[in-house]
Amino acid sequence: MTDQGFPAEEIDTSRPHPARMYDYFLGGRDNYEVDREAAHRVLEVVPDVVDGARANREFLRRAVRYLAHSGIRQIIDIGTGIPTSPNTHEIAHEVSRDVRVAYIDNDPIVARHADARLLGTGNTGFFLGDMRDPSSILEHPTIDRLIDVKEPIALLLVSVLHFVPDDEDPAGMIAAYRDALPAGSLLVLSHATADFHQDVAADVLEVYKKATASLTARTHAEVLALFDGFELVEPGLVQVPLWRPDGPAPSEEYLRKVGVYGGIGRLAGAEGTA
Repeated sequence: MTDQGFPAEEIDTSRPHPARMYDYFLGGRDNYEVDREAAHRVLEVVPDVVDGARANREFLRRAVRYLAHSGIRQIIDIGTGIPTSPNTHEIAHEVSRDVRVAYIDNDPIVARHADARLLGTGNTGFFLGDMRDPSSILEHPTIDRLIDVKEPIALLLVSVLHFVPDDEDPAGMIAAYRDALPAGSLLVLSHATADFHQDVAADVLEVYKKATASLTARTHAEVLALFDGFELVEPGLVQVPLWRPDGPAPSEEYLRKVGVYGGIGRLAGAEGTA
């Protein structure tokens, strides 16, 4: 059994898993041969994927720092993936040790690493869950223990919604979470796009069709629609390196490599700091 009470034999190593492929793109070691083979097939077509993965991770860092500096003290991180330091709570705790983080993922391999890497403080928790079932997430005992639904919450959906196909209604799923959030809450979202790699997108999508979750790359307009009911904070929905970069603005050459959009939305009608 895993530390989360999940049978270890239920970890599927017969097919590539997107989270383990992402771990490989980031230089991690928590992946299997089947994941590495699939990742290499993607890299043969779009070597820029590594740049996109790293840029997405840097976006997460900047976004979480923004949340903590904006006064957010509780975060629900859905689809956290295989822990890669610094994790959400580590970033947030650089600003305030009071920030509480509930991690959720559907991959039991993440659960196997949770105790060692995500649960080193009383302000964090982890459980296995399916983001497509918002009520099961929001009503989980870990959420009840860590999250005060009367205070602003940050909902993180970083690099996960492109694994929810259109026929599973990702917009409706987000709306269910949105309607449960109190005023002042924030949505942090990043999403893969083929807008900058249209000539090879079909080949990449074909690799993911054989994985445990297929990939749905969406256009800027389609990703923007997922923020319905939220007011985007500056600079809006942009390629992730353009979201409040720490240093000089990224070059056009670099931006052409990054097929990921990201942004933060504030619940409409709720005021907060910029």
